[in-house]
Amino acid sequence: MSLINKEISDFKVQAFAQGNFKEITKADILGKWAVFMFYPADFTFVCPTELSDLADNYEQFKAIGCEVYSVSTDSHFAHKAWHDVSDTVKKIKYTMLADPTAQLSKDFEVYIEEAGMALRGSFVINPQGKIVAYEVNDNSIGREAGELLRKVQAAQFVAEYGDQVCPAKWRPGAQTLKPGLDLVGKL
Repeated sequence: MSLINKEISDFKVQAFAQGNFKEITKADILGKWAVFMFYPADFTFVCPTELSDLADNYEQFKAIGCEVYSVSTDSHFAHKAWHDVSDTVKKIKYTMLADPTAQLSKDFEVYIEEAGMALRGSFVINPQGKIVAYEVNDNSIGREAGELLRKVQAAQFVAEYGDQVCPAKWRPGAQTLKPGLDLVGKL
């Protein structure tokens, strides 16, 4: 079953951001674009490469009005401990959500029950709280933040210009398609 256009459920979780603990709820993400990037666990091998790549691109996400949230089933205390000992994780400026009860992981259907952790899932959520794009990978396959950024940009374009669609490899300013017609101008 597809999660496209599924409204995310109400939630309240603890988080670690910019050296502080805070609480994040569904209300905090409504009204703007958001990315939820699930990963298996803190103190692992592939995860810091992905989170670092996301940190390197975070300003670009913010520039298009999109907030980024990484999510694992670790506690917010574990996020802080990882941050304190890892130079790679120290550069993260986006919010790290703690999901020790797997509330979010289950809602986004990435929870691996027998392992107690999530699959690598990337979700683009529109300002109304609905999933408009997502990708779920086996935990041995890392993701690339640039492609996730492109997906957010495409989702934003389609939300603004609903009669046009974005072809493969579309980037802002490139030609789009209008269903039933040829390529249309650059927007």
